[in-house]
Amino acid sequence: MTAVQEICAQVRGYDGAADTGLIERSFAFAAERHAGQKRRSGEPYVVHPVGVARIISELRLDVPSVCAGLLHDCVEDTSATADDIGRLFGTEIQSLVEGVTKLGQISWTTREERQAENFRKMLLAMARDIRVILIKLADRVDNMRTLAHMPRDKQERIARETMEIYAPLANRLGIQWMKVELEDLAFKYLEPTEYDQLVARLAETAGSREAYITEVVDKLKSVLAEGEINAQVSGRAKHLWSIYQKMKKTGRDVEQIYDVLAFRVNTESVRDCYAVLGIVHSNWTPVPGRFKDFIALPKPNLYQSLHTTVIGPRAERMEVQIRTQEMHRIAEQGIAAHWKYKEQKAHTADDGKAFAWLRQLMEWQRDLKDPTEFIETVKIDLFQDEVFVFTPKGDVKALPKGATPIDLAYAVHSQVGEHCSGARVNGLIVPLRYALRNGDTVEILASANQKPSKDWLKFVITSRARTKIRHFIRMEQRERSRQMGRDLLGRELRKQDASLASAEREGLLDAAAQRLRLGGADDLLVAVGYGKVSPGHAADAVLIDRVTSGTTAPSIPIPETPAAVRRPVSKRSIAGIKVQGEADILVKFAKCCTPVPGDSIIGFISRGHGVVIHTRDCSKALDLDPVRRVDVSWDDESKTLRPVAVQVTCSDRPGLLAAISKSFTEHGVNISQAKCRTTEDGRAVNTFQVTVGHLEQLKTVLRTLETIEGVVSATRL
Repeated sequence: MTAVQEICAQVRGYDGAADTGLIERSFAFAAERHAGQKRRSGEPYVVHPVGVARIISELRLDVPSVCAGLLHDCVEDTSATADDIGRLFGTEIQSLVEGVTKLGQISWTTREERQAENFRKMLLAMARDIRVILIKLADRVDNMRTLAHMPRDKQERIARETMEIYAPLANRLGIQWMKVELEDLAFKYLEPTEYDQLVARLAETAGSREAYITEVVDKLKSVLAEGEINAQVSGRAKHLWSIYQKMKKTGRDVEQIYDVLAFRVNTESVRDCYAVLGIVHSNWTPVPGRFKDFIALPKPNLYQSLHTTVIGPRAERMEVQIRTQEMHRIAEQGIAAHWKYKEQKAHTADDGKAFAWLRQLMEWQRDLKDPTEFIETVKIDLFQDEVFVFTPKGDVKALPKGATPIDLAYAVHSQVGEHCSGARVNGLIVPLRYALRNGDTVEILASANQKPSKDWLKFVITSRARTKIRHFIRMEQRERSRQMGRDLLGRELRKQDASLASAEREGLLDAAAQRLRLGGADDLLVAVGYGKVSPGHAADAVLIDRVTSGTTAPSIPIPETPAAVRRPVSKRSIAGIKVQGEADILVKFAKCCTPVPGDSIIGFISRGHGVVIHTRDCSKALDLDPVRRVDVSWDDESKTLRPVAVQVTCSDRPGLLAAISKSFTEHGVNISQAKCRTTEDGRAVNTFQVTVGHLEQLKTVLRTLETIEGVVSATRL
C-alpha cells in the first residue's frame, strides 16, 4: 500500500478536502481484479494502474480522475463491468473509465475510415470531459516508460502512435514535461541507432556541459542578486528529440548545434520577468530575431514566458526562459491547471481561451462528415507554431505560422472568409497568399461578388479555412452535378415516354433513391451527374413502380461499379487496379501523389477520366467530394511499373552521383530522368524520376541510399 499512500498524501497536499478513502478502495478493487495478471516485465499488473494514478496526481487532478487511473483497465482486462464500477464508485468515475477504455481500443496505425471514426469519437469525448484524455496521456506515459519489455514490432507501432498523436496532444494541452518525455521515449524506439549515438555523444561532453551550466547559473544568480531580484535559476540541456531535429534540419553534428542549453529563471512577478530580461541582455549580447514575448502574447494553450537567445560565456549560444512561478505551474500542468473540478466555479476568460481548441473540434465534426478528413484536419492543427497579428481595432489574433489573410478572414467569421477579395497589411495591399508575420496589422477587404476558389487550398494553412473552402467547393460541385443529373435523367425518361417533373411529384425519385441505397432524390440526381449511376439504370429504378399490375417487376440491382466508365471487354485489370473488385474499369493515376503498388489508395469518379486513383494520405484527395469515392485495390496478379519522384540530398563531392545511380541499378530501379543542383552550403539536391514495381522496392532503395557516405537524406516526393 506504500505507493497508494504516497499518492493519497500527494492529493491531500493540493486538495485538503479530498476523499482519499475512495482512492484506497479503488486500489483494493483493482488489485483484487488484476490478481494473478503479470506485465511483460514480470511485475504484477497492478503496478501499471498505480503508475498511471501517480502521474495523474502529479497533474494535480481530482479524486475521480485518480480513481479512474487505478480502475482504467478493469473493464477491458478483468471480469469487472462498467456497471460494477458505477455501482461501487459512482457514475462520474464510471464515465471516465468507459471513456478511457474506448480510447484503448483505438488503433492509430491506419487511416481507414473505421479507425478515423474512432478518432473522431475520442476527440469529441475529450471535448466533453478533458479528464478522459489527461488520464489516457498518463496511461501512455507509463506504458512508454516500460516499453523495453515489448516485442520490436509493437515498440515501433506504439512509439509511432506516441510521436504522431499523443506527444502533439500533450503539447496542444500545454503539458510541456509530458510532451518532452513522450518525444524522447518515442525517439528511442523509432530511431534506436541515432538515439544511442546521440546519448553517447552527449555523455562524452557531460562533464564540460555541467561545468558550463554551473558557471552560467552562478553568474545569473550573482547579477540578479545585484539587481535585488528574487528568482530561482536552473539550467539543462535541451531534450534529445529537439537536438536530433536540429541536427537533421541543419545537417550539422551535435558539436555544431550551439543552442543545446536552456536556462530558466522563475521570478515572483511579471515586472521582475522584464527586469530579468534587461539584466540578461546587458550582460550578454542578444541574438537578433531570437526574442519571443509569450507573456504579452500567450500561446493558445496559455503558455507564458519570455524566450531570448544570447551569446553566453565562451561565445556559446544559450537560450534563457523567464517566467513567474504561476506561469511555470501552468507550463508544467497545462490545461489541467485551468480545470476547476473542486470549486465548481464558472470558468474565467483565460479558461475560455484554454478550451477554445476543444470547442473548435465540435465545429469541425459538424462540418466534416468524412471521418478520414476529420483526422487529417486535427493532425494538421496539432503541429502548428503560432504567429500573432493585429486587427485594425487592435485585437490580437493567434494564427499558425505561415497563415495568410484568408486564414485570418475565416478566423474572424466564415462569411468574411467566403467574401475575402484582398487584404491590406500595415497599410499596403498584399496578395492573398502573403504569409503573415508577427506584429502585422491586417485589414480584410471583402466583396459581395467574391467566393472561395479552389486555388486558395494551395496556400491556406488553418484547418478552419481549409474545411470551409472545401465545403463550399463541394457544395458547388454537387449543385453542378445535380443539374447535370436532372438533364441526363430527364432525357432518359423522355425516351421512355415519362416526365421527370411527374416522377418528382409522385415521389418516384425518392423511392428510386432508396431502392438504389442513395439517400433521397437529390442524392440520386447527384450520383447520375457524377457518373456513379448511369441515366438508364436510374430511369429503370424510377419507373419500376409503373409496371402494369400482374407483371413481375424487374429487379434493379444495386450499382457496384460506375457504369459510365466501364470498358466493354477486358480480363486483365487496367493499369493494375481493380475498382470495387472489377478489372475492366477505366482508371487514371493522379499526378499529385503518383501512387505505386503497395500504397494505400482510394478512387474518385471523374467524368472523362474514369476513376482517378490517389494515395489515401494525398491532400488533394481530401479536397474531393466523398460522394464520388469508390473502393479500389491493387491487382496482385498484374505486374505494373509506376513512376515516382525521389529526392536525394547529399554532399557536393566527386563520385557521389555515380554511387547513387549504382544503388538504383542494383535494386532494379530504372532512372528515367534526373535533375541535379548545388546549394550555397555545399550540398547537392538530386531529383530522380524512377520507375518501381512495388512500394517495398522503393523503401528498400531509399534505405540503401541513406547508408551511402555523404548522403544526408533520401525521400519520396
